[in-house]
Amino acid sequence: MYRRDLITAEIQKLAQVLAKIMGLKLEGNLDEAQQVFEETMEAGFNLPIDILESADQTMFEAWLNGIDFPAEKLDSLSEFLYYELGVSDERNKLIAPKLNLIYQTLADKHKVVHLVNMHRQNLIKQYL
Repeated sequence: MYRRDLITAEIQKLAQVLAKIMGLKLEGNLDEAQQVFEETMEAGFNLPIDILESADQTMFEAWLNGIDFPAEKLDSLSEFLYYELGVSDERNKLIAPKLNLIYQTLADKHKVVHLVNMHRQNLIKQYL
């Protein structure tokens, strides 16, 4: 129960950061939004930016297989990455396959399938 409460608190904190990033983007503060995003990837998810931004999918897949995140935290990571789509074609090509890997991990490893994620997977196909 204690671990569940910690995970819930962490997820709530990450949701607040995501809202901040989206607000900064809407205000046109793209550099600051990118900085907060990168800090969150590294500090909140232990995901080095060079792995996220690498065209080499195997690096990300190895990172994903090596972490032991609960389903809720992986779902939060998918939220952050989903809202990175649409920035540019180049960014879409980097993020979309990684996002699909997260959705696949949620389904295979954690047996978690959301209708929202299924819909997003169909949308992501346009970026691949």
